[in-house]
Amino acid sequence: MDLSELRQEYAGQPLDVDSVDPNPFQQFTAWFDQASTAELLEPNAMVLATVDANGRPSQRTVLLKYFDESGFVFFTNYGSRKAQQIAANAHVSLLFQWLPLHRQVEVEGVATKVSSAESLKYFLKRPRESQLGAWVSRQSEVVSHRQLLEAKLQEMKARFGKGEIPLPSFWGGYRIAPTRLEFWQGGPGRLHDRIEFRSDGRGGWDRNRLAP
Repeated sequence: MDLSELRQEYAGQPLDVDSVDPNPFQQFTAWFDQASTAELLEPNAMVLATVDANGRPSQRTVLLKYFDESGFVFFTNYGSRKAQQIAANAHVSLLFQWLPLHRQVEVEGVATKVSSAESLKYFLKRPRESQLGAWVSRQSEVVSHRQLLEAKLQEMKARFGKGEIPLPSFWGGYRIAPTRLEFWQGGPGRLHDRIEFRSDGRGGWDRNRLAP
């Protein structure tokens, strides 16, 4: 299949070193708010890239649950493939794609587990079905058929009844503390705007324009 003629011309608002917020978290907040206002599907969806102990990469989409200047937080099963890879190499990257706005944001950083208290605080906010789902799924393990999952769900419903569902010991959050962020704005003729922020190691950020 030849896709060479499949192309989209970009014409977004220009982005420059002097026009971005000097604080990359404030710049991310502004763009995230605009993606949310534009009613894009799952604006908090992000591709998480990890590598295993042998340097083999893998990617998957996860949902950002909250962020601040300490990092970007998502939640998962601690027995999953992504968690195993993070345990072997905590350096990860995130990619937010807001293509209808001709934008994407790349984040590179180091992943660490959040505290059990922080995981519990978020877990209690989840819908009950999602809480049960955390108990049902041993994420990334082989399952012979879906009926096993459905049977496990019924087992968990019977186990917890109408009472409070506790936080599973194998489930919780990760915080990605950024060392680099890149804001990409599509431009005409493939002359895209790319503004990179790199940690200066002293709590500040160096920012530069990159060639498209």
